[in-house]
Amino acid sequence: MSENNDVGFWAIVEIMGHKRYAGYVGEQVIGGASFVRVDVPDQDGYKAFSKLFGAQSIYCITPVSEDAAKAAARSLKEQPMSEWDLPDEWRQAISQGRLQHDGDDADECPI
Repeated sequence: MSENNDVGFWAIVEIMGHKRYAGYVGEQVIGGASFVRVDVPDQDGYKAFSKLFGAQSIYCITPVSEDAAKAAARSLKEQPMSEWDLPDEWRQAISQGRLQHDGDDADECPI
């Protein structure tokens, strides 16, 4: 396998806490800090999303083919966030169908 630090590659990234993400891996700098970026592809009803990880939180990166990464993403079924990551009020609003957002103000509170 050849090394190329200028371009991304397909891989399975294992994160401390027993989470695994499969997708196209690259690097992104935010505020002077470098992060590993995983672009998880669309898979069986789940939309594509990106996750950024600090190097200290990564346990393992396994380079794989594009097909293998996409197959792993389908089997892992990771999502960008869970409803359990939201505040209680938001989860209640979701379950009661009270969310309304006109889409023009990113800082609006949806409840």
